[in-house]
Amino acid sequence: MSNLAIFKDKSVTAQGPRELSDLAKSLSSKGTTFRRIQANTNGTFKRIVNGEQVGNAVRSEINVIVVGVLPSVSRTFYKEKYDPNKEATLPDCWSNLGDKPEDAAGNPQSSNCMSCPQNVKGSGDNGGKACRYQRRIAVLLAGDPSGDVYQFNVPAKSLFGKGDGNVHPFEGYVKFLTANSESIDNVVTNISFDANANTMELQFSPQRLTTDEEYEMVRAAQARPETKMYTMLTVAQTDGVKKQPPAVETKAKVVRSDEPEEVELDAPVEVAPTKRSSKKQEAAPAPKKSMAETIDDWGDDD
Repeated sequence: MSNLAIFKDKSVTAQGPRELSDLAKSLSSKGTTFRRIQANTNGTFKRIVNGEQVGNAVRSEINVIVVGVLPSVSRTFYKEKYDPNKEATLPDCWSNLGDKPEDAAGNPQSSNCMSCPQNVKGSGDNGGKACRYQRRIAVLLAGDPSGDVYQFNVPAKSLFGKGDGNVHPFEGYVKFLTANSESIDNVVTNISFDANANTMELQFSPQRLTTDEEYEMVRAAQARPETKMYTMLTVAQTDGVKKQPPAVETKAKVVRSDEPEEVELDAPVEVAPTKRSSKKQEAAPAPKKSMAETIDDWGDDD
């Protein structure tokens, strides 16, 4: 029950206990927890909470439920070359919807993305673009009863390209599900490393339909402010990085991993809550690991 001592008018009382609302939690910086899943070049996935790894890494693949995606592909630009030995900074410039720099960007490169010099082929050392495509999606870990939402970053090389069967890069995966009359937030998605790729590339495939319990967890997650927040915060922001990039006045090209060929982006992708048919679905084949085994792989540290 509320503490009536803080109120001038004490005549109104709550009939039952009231939990702290999602709005109040989102406005409170103290105790805020930021979570993300990090894909690594060594073929592992790690849980990062408030910028620190928790639990054990999981190798090769994970199963998630996508609960949030922005309608357009985002863009991120760093002027300096990546150096793992340097302190992390915010990007120089980024755009959540790929149209114009965000207000928080400390070094915007143009008033809009279409005319930006960093959006021109050849602005990167590899002949591609210095400004990179990116997807930051919000996910639940399949088999995790907590319902905690994590950010997952889909890098440029894992966004576009051709799929094989039911295995696709992310943008093709969403289209594949839609073509088969299925919603991305209504299935458990397997994320794995492409063993045939020369560099780190991720691939996405449908593992199974969500259970009724998972379906309710998805709806609850989509009602929380943090879910949309994770699709908009850069990875640096999620890890609590506040340092702005240095003011480097140089025209040197930046080095990044191979940039995918320029593509025409089709209809925007977005995840909206979908209605589940009351008709019972036919049971899907069992996943490779049980849910309990999957959660055990992450370790118990929190």
